[in-house]
Amino acid sequence: MFDRSKTTHGEDSQKAAEENSEEPRVFAFEELSGNLHEVHITHDGRVYRLRLTRNGKLILNR
Repeated sequence: MFDRSKTTHGEDSQKAAEENSEEPRVFAFEELSGNLHEVHITHDGRVYRLRLTRNGKLILNR
């Protein structure tokens, strides 16, 4: 299960990643998207769409 107490924001996320490199960095979707409902993420030369549905679910598509 996901521990929300470890959620980091802004500069704190970089600091947390440096302090414990074994822990994954955690972001709130709103940090990535601002006020948009979709963000594009690149990985291995491909672009992925991460979008927030009207029901509050996240969907990742290639």
